[in-house]
Amino acid sequence: MIKAGLIGFGWWGQNIARAIQGKSQHLQFSLAVSKETECTALVAEALGMRLTSQFEEVLADPSIQAVVLATPHSLHADQIVAAAKAGKHVFCEKPLALTHADAKRAINECQSHGLVLAVGQNKRFWPSMVKLRELVTSGVLGHLMHIEGHYSNEHSSKFFSDWRDSPHESPAGGLTGTGIHLVDAFVGLAGPAASVLARVHSVRSGSDPRDATSVLIEFKNGIHAYFAMVRATPIYWRVHVFGDKASVEALGESEVVIRHQGGRIEKHILPPVDSLLDELDAFARAIPRPGYIPIPYPITAHEMSHGIGLFEAIVQSINSQQPVGVSS
Repeated sequence: MIKAGLIGFGWWGQNIARAIQGKSQHLQFSLAVSKETECTALVAEALGMRLTSQFEEVLADPSIQAVVLATPHSLHADQIVAAAKAGKHVFCEKPLALTHADAKRAINECQSHGLVLAVGQNKRFWPSMVKLRELVTSGVLGHLMHIEGHYSNEHSSKFFSDWRDSPHESPAGGLTGTGIHLVDAFVGLAGPAASVLARVHSVRSGSDPRDATSVLIEFKNGIHAYFAMVRATPIYWRVHVFGDKASVEALGESEVVIRHQGGRIEKHILPPVDSLLDELDAFARAIPRPGYIPIPYPITAHEMSHGIGLFEAIVQSINSQQPVGVSS
């Protein structure tokens, strides 16, 4: 059992803790860090976790082997580096960083210490996306030609915090909240991106914002793709991959539709999973320890780096209103 510290014990940090405590056979939180210890003390106690306001206390605790970061985006890179220097494996909620340079700095620091770095992209673990990747890899689609995607939800209405509306912390409308999952999905399917053109249409700013973001991507292998996300609309997820023999569409967490040449259509409704539990268990299983053969985390360091390169280029394109090349 990997003993971990949870850094950030707000709405999402508490969701992570509830997914793990008493349910995972691989990971257990022993200590949580919160700026609002008075407000979160009862939750931590109910989950069997000690509570502190000091990140450094986690880093100094020799019993803690790993840290899980559920903190504001701008803090991620420095916190990953600090954890790696303290010898802790790191699971970081998305986005890994806000710039490609910071992502590479964090990745290199963990690699230089022989530590596991994982990024929280729980949609990778949705049954629909697992099945979609299996089908793409199988070759049933033929030659891969095009990818489309959309992810929207109502979190800006239901779980809004001031920092989530900051252009520094949460640039490009819904990119850090929903679009980053599509960035990860597309990079995992098509590889590194070459260039991007993106736009945001805002109807209202401030608390409970209203905006829509559209992104057009050209990948280095020549594949084109586009995706969009709308804040404050009912939740909707779709990733659709087109080949010259078939296409496969992931809808929501569990539905997959395959359209074959000649008009034959297959539809699959897959059993649900707890994607938070699955991704954190995958992180724990990637950590080497005596008598255990680790299983690599399914998102590679190259995919993490290329994903943040694309993320940063999307932000730059929105700010400049021009196409932007993607750092590799």
